[in-house]
This record gives sequence, structure tokens and C-alpha cells, in this order.
Amino acid sequence: MKTESFKAGDWVEVLSKAEILATLDAEGRLDGMPFMPEMFRYCGQRFQVYKSAHKTCDTVFPIRGLRVHRAVHLETRCDGSAHGGCQAGCLIFWKEDWLKASRQPAADTVNIGRERCEEVDASPYRELTLCEHAVKRDADDVPKYTCQATQLPYCTTELPWWEMRQYVEDYRSGNVTAWRMLSGLAYSGYYHLSRAGIGLGRPMRWFYNNFHGLWNGTRFPRSTGTIAAGEKTPTGMLNLQPGERVKVKSHEEILKTLNVDSRNRGLYWDAELVPYCGGTYNVLKRVSHIVDEKTGYMQDMKNPCIILDSVVCQARYSKCRMFCPRSIYPYWREIWLERVQPAVQPELSQPELSRIRE
Repeated sequence: MKTESFKAGDWVEVLSKAEILATLDAEGRLDGMPFMPEMFRYCGQRFQVYKSAHKTCDTVFPIRGLRVHRAVHLETRCDGSAHGGCQAGCLIFWKEDWLKASRQPAADTVNIGRERCEEVDASPYRELTLCEHAVKRDADDVPKYTCQATQLPYCTTELPWWEMRQYVEDYRSGNVTAWRMLSGLAYSGYYHLSRAGIGLGRPMRWFYNNFHGLWNGTRFPRSTGTIAAGEKTPTGMLNLQPGERVKVKSHEEILKTLNVDSRNRGLYWDAELVPYCGGTYNVLKRVSHIVDEKTGYMQDMKNPCIILDSVVCQARYSKCRMFCPRSIYPYWREIWLERVQPAVQPELSQPELSRIRE
């Protein structure tokens, strides 16, 4: 595995539009990775590398790990403006050829970005062309979208979970701390031993559920719900809006809303959501439509979901994609959340008001 040039925390500058377009093929891609129209607004700006994208997870075919060559993640997400208003907010992949090292702070990034994007573009590949590659219509005149997420299996190579060099790179790149690495590997060993078919599964889960307080954890992350398959799961409507403050219910409360397949109204409750139970967060957005990564078609949700600010998949409990840096936003049912009411200000007496005015 080639060691990537940029590591988490490094400062980089996104190249100008003209420089990036010169790296793309006729389909607007580099090594198969699309440069999406939503990325143009970051041209010329400076960022710290969020994580090395030396690997990722495949959400198109059966879930597996994938190796990505010479790419990083910055703190930049797709706004879906060229993809039908998709609300998934995926973290963008940046090929290292689209970046250059920078030692300066990002205080002047906005002005630099505007200047760079106003440069004359002599490349044959125009922004309009990239927009045309992002969406095409099928025989029924239905839009079908192409983005980095839909193309990941075709610009990467398969990465088996037992490939040990990926974990060395996770640590060396700064993606994962030593403690997180040890904790993840300990959990993985515990989980697989509990499923080894040697009669230890039930007592190991019992121990985990009853003594998780020793390591400040929650009950077994891959616990399932109890509602029988085929029965309706409960629903709850809070009509949450961006900016509102909410608290995630306890793991035990949420399990009561799930069926034996860990689903509520079709939405899967993943173990990666467990670390956020009991926490308080801001609502980032309501999600009602996203591009289906498997088909490229827009998918409308029957029941809108919630994305919480700064709440992402940490790949702590994944079976075959541990420590994946993709940081996908998980979706939350409103029944899993509680609105945090603003603190009620006590009424002040007239003497108290007078003292405040003085």
C-alpha cells in the first residue's frame, strides 16, 4: 500500500478550477474518481486535512472495505446542488492531484477562492460538461445521477478486513489514535468470539450488558429490538427543524422501538449510532430525498429523517470496514430523539429589575 503524502492535520490548498480541469479525463474523472460540480466553490481555499482517505466503505454492493489511492477528506461536504438537491451531505473525496501543500492559516480562504475561480479557463472541459456528466435521463426521462458515492466501487480496489497494513496506515496517517485502535480491536475480538459458536455468546453478551459501566460504555452495541418481524414499529413526530436542540434517547429506550431486524419503519438502527445515545446535539437538517447510491435514482423517504450536527459514523463496530474515515451522516427517526426545551427564565421582582438597571 502506497503511503499517502498528506496526513490528518496537514494544511492544503485546493487548486484553481483551470488546474483541476486539466487533470480530468473526458468524463470529468481522475483515476475513475469524479470531480463533482459542487466542488468548484472550494477552489483556491485552504483547509486542514480531516482524514486520509486511503480506504473507505462500499455502500453500493454488499458492504465491504475498499482501498482508495492518493486521496484525502477535507472538512467539505457535497450540498447536492448538481444532483437534484440530494440531502445526504456526503464527505467529499479529494485526489491529491487536486491539492497542494500549504503552511498558511485559512484566514483569507474566501477571497483566494473567489480570485482563483474567476481565472480564465483554457481547458476543454467546462463546468457545464461536468454538470452533464452528473445527471442524465433514462429512457423514461427520469433523472439518473452520477457522483463520487455511486462510483466508489469503480475507482477503488477491494480491501479485505484482514489486510493488516490498512490499520498501520490508519494510525500513521493520524486518522485513528492508539487508544481508539486498541479499543476497536478489543471490541472486534470480543464480538467475533461471542459469535464463534462455542457456547460463549449468551454469557459474553450478558457480561457486556451488565458491566459496560466499567469502561464507560453502553450495552452491547449490536443488541437488536424485540418487536416481531412483520409487526408495525412505533412512530413519533416532533417536526424538528434545523438549529433545534435535541437529546438522543437511551439505548434501552430506542431498542423498544425496533423489530428483531433492528429496523423502525424500514430504517436500520446501526451499532454506530450507539455511542451518541444520551448525548445532546443540534439538528442539522431534515432529510426527505437522497440519491440511491445503488441505482443513481432519487429516492424519496416516506418518513423524513433527521441529521444531527457533527454526528457521524465512526466505524467503531463495523464488521468489515473498521475505522473507515468516510464519516457518513447517520439518519435518525424522531422517535429516537427528544426536543430539549429552552430554559425557562424566572420572573424577576420589581426590586430585582431596579438593581439590574442600576
